[in-house]
Amino acid sequence: MRKLVYFIASTLDGFIAGPDGSDPTGPGGFWSPSADYIQHITEEYPETLPGPARAALGVTAEGTRFDTVLEGRKSYEIGLAAGVTNAYPHLRHLVFSRTLIESPDPGVELVADDPVSKVRELKRDGGKDIWLVGGGELAGALYGEIDRVIVKFSPLTIGAGIPLFGRTAAFVPNAWELTDHTVLKGGAAFLTYSRHPGTPQPASR
Repeated sequence: MRKLVYFIASTLDGFIAGPDGSDPTGPGGFWSPSADYIQHITEEYPETLPGPARAALGVTAEGTRFDTVLEGRKSYEIGLAAGVTNAYPHLRHLVFSRTLIESPDPGVELVADDPVSKVRELKRDGGKDIWLVGGGELAGALYGEIDRVIVKFSPLTIGAGIPLFGRTAAFVPNAWELTDHTVLKGGAAFLTYSRHPGTPQPASR
C-alpha cells in the first residue's frame, strides 16, 4: 500500500517557517540553500522541485518516489501570492481547504473533506507514495497517518516559528526508526525516519 511521506525542510530547532509562515527560501527568507543541497534534491527527489525550479534547472526527470502531493491552504497561498497557481503540475496536486471555493488552477484539486479520510482513500489507490509538503497545520491533522518522515535539516536555528507539526497538534508520543541519512558538505542533513514497527497504526474507518 502507498505510504504518506512528510518530506519537509526544518531548522535545527524544529521550525519549518518563521512566525509569519512565509517561505524560508523565498524573497526576504532566512535560508538560502547551498549548491550541494539543490544538487541532492535534483538527483534524489526531482519530483519535489516546483515547476518553475524544474524549468530553471532543466530538470525533466519524473522521479521514483511520489506521484501525488498534498498541501494545506496556507502553504498553497504562498505560491499564489507569487503568481504560481500550481507549483507541481507534474504531480497530482491536492489542496486541503474549507474556505477556497473554486480552484485557481485546473491541475489543483480542492479537498474540503476530512484529511484523514481522504489520505486513507489515497493510500488504497495504486501508484507511488504520497508526498505531504505541508504546512504544519495539515501535518498535525495527519499526524497519525504519516508512515515516513524525511527531514531536510538546514544548518541554522531561528528561535521561534511554525513547528514541524504546527501549533495545535495533540500530544501523542510516537517512536520512529532511522532508516536512511545523508549529510552534505554544506551542512544540511537529510534524515529518513519510518514509523517504528511497534507503533500501532490508526484503525481503518
